[in-house]
Amino acid sequence: MTTDNPQWFTSSYSNNGGQCIEVATNIPGTVPVRDTKNRDAGTLTFRTNSWSAFVQFTSDQSA
Repeated sequence: MTTDNPQWFTSSYSNNGGQCIEVATNIPGTVPVRDTKNRDAGTLTFRTNSWSAFVQFTSDQSA
């Protein structure tokens, strides 16, 4: 894994009008997040465990 070349991917739910984010999962210990419509605006970086907790929470809310 490398921090020099993040491998970005967009949610499978991205066909909802373009209001999406991209995440990179090849950065050890962190998950960078950016806006798909404004990729040059920078990123937010979350610790892996915090991102996992957020994803679990949102998954629980949609059930």
